[in-house]
Amino acid sequence: MDEPEPNLINSRQSRRFTWSGHVLRVEIYRLDDRPGWTLEVVNHEGTSIVWDDLFDSDRDADAAFRETLAKEGIAAFLDDSNIIPFPQRH
Repeated sequence: MDEPEPNLINSRQSRRFTWSGHVLRVEIYRLDDRPGWTLEVVNHEGTSIVWDDLFDSDRDADAAFRETLAKEGIAAFLDDSNIIPFPQRH
């Protein structure tokens, strides 16, 4: 018999966030059969930035988002700052 799929638990810390006209979705969630919260930030282009490490609590995940925003600014979540261009071949 197949194991049932785990349920996704969304944190109340998840929200839409607007900064200088840029809208982000801050998604904090975990699977109901595992410990650890995932932090994902989705920008207006639909690009998803997911932290590699899990957090002990949803508040810890939210604190990591706020800390990144304070240190790196909104550019950390925009496509322009995360794209490494490939060298042009001639």
